[in-house]
Amino acid sequence: MPWKKNDYPPSMKNLDERTRGKAIDIANALLEDGYEEGRAIAIATAQAEKWAEDHPGRDDA
Repeated sequence: MPWKKNDYPPSMKNLDERTRGKAIDIANALLEDGYEEGRAIAIATAQAEKWAEDHPGRDDA
C-alpha cells in the first residue's frame, strides 16, 4: 500500500513533517522494489532520519 502525506504508518507520526515526507518517499520506493511493509518502514525511517541530519532544513523555508 503506497503511503501519502496524510496517510502514513503510525510509526512515522513522531517524525517532523519534512523527515516524514522523505520517509514516505523512501518507503514507497522500497515497496515498489518488493520489500515487505514492515521492513520498508523500518529502513525508510532510519534512512530519512540520517538524511535529515545530513541535510538540515532552512528556518525560513
